[in-house]
Amino acid sequence: MRNVSQGWKILVAIFLLGLSFPYSQGYNVKSKVFLSPKFVLGPGSVENKFYYGIDFPRGHIALKSFNAEVIDEAGNPVPLHETYLHHWVVERYYGRKDAEVLEYNGNRLLRESDYIAARNDGICQRNSLGQFFGLGSETRGTATHIPDPYGIEIGNPATFPAGYEERWLLNVHAIDTRGVEDRLGCTECKCDLYNVTVDEYGQPLKPNYRGGLACCYDGTQCRLSNGFEGARRSLYLRYTVKWVDWDTSIVPVKIYIFDVTDKETRFSDSTGFSIQHHCQVEYYVEPCKANDVADNGCVHTKRTSVTMPTSGYIIYGVAHQHSGGIGAALYREDGQLMCSSIPAYGNGKEAGNEAGYIVGMSTCYPKPGFLRITDKETLIVESNYSSSHDHTGVMGLFYILVADRVPESSSFLDVFNKMYNDINHSAFVWGAFVLAGVAITAAAVGYWRRNKYEDGYQPIMI
Repeated sequence: MRNVSQGWKILVAIFLLGLSFPYSQGYNVKSKVFLSPKFVLGPGSVENKFYYGIDFPRGHIALKSFNAEVIDEAGNPVPLHETYLHHWVVERYYGRKDAEVLEYNGNRLLRESDYIAARNDGICQRNSLGQFFGLGSETRGTATHIPDPYGIEIGNPATFPAGYEERWLLNVHAIDTRGVEDRLGCTECKCDLYNVTVDEYGQPLKPNYRGGLACCYDGTQCRLSNGFEGARRSLYLRYTVKWVDWDTSIVPVKIYIFDVTDKETRFSDSTGFSIQHHCQVEYYVEPCKANDVADNGCVHTKRTSVTMPTSGYIIYGVAHQHSGGIGAALYREDGQLMCSSIPAYGNGKEAGNEAGYIVGMSTCYPKPGFLRITDKETLIVESNYSSSHDHTGVMGLFYILVADRVPESSSFLDVFNKMYNDINHSAFVWGAFVLAGVAITAAAVGYWRRNKYEDGYQPIMI
């Protein structure tokens, strides 16, 4: 009887598999590789340009992943110890249809009438952290895949402002560290190594500002070792985008980027209670003191609390840190860990495994429906760095993707009804279905006959 029972299990399993397989929610994932405009770097030089109207998938689609790396003219990946990828970000905007599409517009904003920002759903303000995707040195080793049935919805014409179309911009911040006097100092944008006293807009630096984005802007030069000479070379950011055509079965996700430097200001206005967010993006890690070594092993911890504007379910999470980072995390207010993201450091010379650099960040993929955030819930963002020596211009960002609902699960009856409606009572298909059922039954009977005397044998069900 046990073998008969096992046979029926196989029969039912095969029957259900054959019934449901043709109607599974498999998506046809499309993929395309693009190149940024060419940028040229010499030893110690800096690229930090904004490229408008870049090549990007078009149509009403759902983005599934975005990966990027710096390559040379021959298409070879360039290691971080030669060209440090400080960051790259991709942002969406709406451009006026009859306006000129500028391939490169430096750090200037487009004319206000030609450009409407189409930011993510994050809480940072003042043109800060509005990107859809963005990473840095960790880009080659960090997963960006969005699991089914989720996706980032873009290209829906119904959401475009009248007279505008959806476009994309790319910001690449790269530092050529060949032959520099202090490679780590150059990647951390220490102001003395760049010999700058004003920012890119000509404004004097703050008295205590030791290093960061204000000192390594486009066109600056990091100090080279005496006598070093090297050739300028042409580089590109090669980026690979994966997407699927939009379908009503796809669950859209929203992008939130939290910044550990965020300072919330609460106030009342004509609309009621409001919150302003002041995301500084970068911060300074002071070196630890002698007594800190015994207490916490020279770990600098920075925390901030943020208010989630809406409810939803986290389906992906990852942090962004710079060299010296030892991990970041997102907590509930009661201390419950929601997601942690830990850096991986390289130990070689080849691209993707450069010693001393962060070459990947671990990611979180919670089970659907497991991590729910409530409306106006307070979350804690934490960023940890080694403070055995100081670090300038570090970041502690945390990206999460949030769905407003859990995907619907299809019951057996749902699958059966869908099949019934799809074939529309076709005699041919129903005949094929009956024949398939006969074949499956015959196979199951054959199994029972072969195994009815093999007591104790338990087949593996795949």
